Amino acid sequence: MMRTPRFIQLQPIDDTLRLDDVLAGLMQPVASVSPKYFYDVLGSRLFEAITALDEYYPTRTEAAIFGAHASDMAHRFRAHAGTAFDLIDLGAGSCAKAAALFDAFAPRRYVAIDISADFLRQSIECLQRAHPAMDMLGVGCDFSACLDLPDTLYEGPALVFYPGSSIGNFAPPDARRLLAEACTAARGGGLLIGVDLVKDTAVLEAAYDDALGVTAAFNLNVLRHLNRVAGTDFDVSGWRHVARFDGAASRIEMHLEARRAVTVRWSGGERRFAEGERIHTENSYKWTPATFETLLHEAGFCEVSCWMDAQARFGVFLALPA
Repeated sequence: MMRTPRFIQLQPIDDTLRLDDVLAGLMQPVASVSPKYFYDVLGSRLFEAITALDEYYPTRTEAAIFGAHASDMAHRFRAHAGTAFDLIDLGAGSCAKAAALFDAFAPRRYVAIDISADFLRQSIECLQRAHPAMDMLGVGCDFSACLDLPDTLYEGPALVFYPGSSIGNFAPPDARRLLAEACTAARGGGLLIGVDLVKDTAVLEAAYDDALGVTAAFNLNVLRHLNRVAGTDFDVSGWRHVARFDGAASRIEMHLEARRAVTVRWSGGERRFAEGERIHTENSYKWTPATFETLLHEAGFCEVSCWMDAQARFGVFLALPA
């Protein structure tokens, strides 16, 4: 008998708060947009396309690590937490990465969390058909500011799953805070997380500025999303995608750069951009295995294991609390 996946919107969609958030970023001396606004339905699909690009090594490298070592990861986790646990998937998207671990880990329940609620609903309905007996829950939630899951949402212990190196979108203090919240959310379980590692600048920059321009389309789509949620009047053709690696900060920075002088308007306000002026849309921090393990210990985890590819381009960490 096939179950019907449940879905809840954990946080109410407040258009006023969302508008205030967007406009506050646009009015900063250096304008910015939170990367969470990448992920409308189109943005989510564009990101799925990015993961298939030749230049974008993280997805296939991470998948290869899981393919080679998932059984070992599951054995270590079950030795700590037991066999009855929930799998909490942060930023679930298409749910495909978590689904690939179902055989090895055999969770009793799958809880998928994503800010793009409509895309998540479609994804989890498809996944339920492939796994009809598993209890599944979709949660529309922006966990970037605070990962605070209600006690009634799942039983615990839990394996908090955060693949794809999305932790790199957070500055180190914010990453430490989110990891500490994940430690609490695990309820004695653990964290399984993908981390992009420091490597050659040319490899990093190509991953964020591919030859086909898919990443550029993904970045530019945020302007269309802002036009819908904040009533701005961005002309997407007036902007170009820029990505560069800042070695001192150990991060990729993505920007949108004005091709010409332009004024962006919305109800009750406007912002003038000079030619060449930029809107900062994303950081993606890169770590070494040692520095990320230190961050996990600072967040409250005691036992940390790491698996990497042969070129040490990417790491998957299993972190367990005391």
